[in-house]
Amino acid sequence: MSDDGLPTGVERRTFDGRERLSTQGPTVYGEPADADGWRAWDASRSKLGGMLELGMDTGLVGGETVLYLGAAAGTTVSHVSDFAGPTYAVEFAPRPVRDLVGVAEDRDNLFPLLKDARDPESYAHVVESDVDCLVMDVATRGQATVAIRNRQFLADDGRLLMAVKARSEDVTADPDDVFDEVLADLESAYEILETARLDRFHADHLGIVARPK
Repeated sequence: MSDDGLPTGVERRTFDGRERLSTQGPTVYGEPADADGWRAWDASRSKLGGMLELGMDTGLVGGETVLYLGAAAGTTVSHVSDFAGPTYAVEFAPRPVRDLVGVAEDRDNLFPLLKDARDPESYAHVVESDVDCLVMDVATRGQATVAIRNRQFLADDGRLLMAVKARSEDVTADPDDVFDEVLADLESAYEILETARLDRFHADHLGIVARPK
């Protein structure tokens, strides 16, 4: 881990006159890159990037084994695989998985899985047990339930890094009420270490850092 709390392999570097988070690897989504191969990590397109920009204590140090739920086309998970160890990327929709497979072609440690995060048994034979970090960014009702079901993969000293989408739970409810309900449900399996609203980058989202009970 660096002195500013970022994982090894994540740095603040200057792009277009502005200091931004960055990782070192092939570009994926048109993000700017410098001559040393560092590419900007756009926090407005990444919930985990937003959590790091806000200074949340994710516990990431670099080199972790990661299970990423809701990988979509690979924007965030590509940055994760730049600094992590084996990275299992679960995505339900076939179209973004095609893009995700393309991202993985340049990254030997990234393993795309066309699976449903609500059904962890469907990929239990692939994902190694005792992963260091469970990153969750899924647009579905019952987000706490998904996190609890996937608890089985997480090491006892691992971390859950979760972005709760209020509108996916209930489009009519006050986001604060949604967040309170999700946190209450999570506490059956996790100890909540830190929360922060991600509205600076993502409206009606809550970032959560937790560890298994």
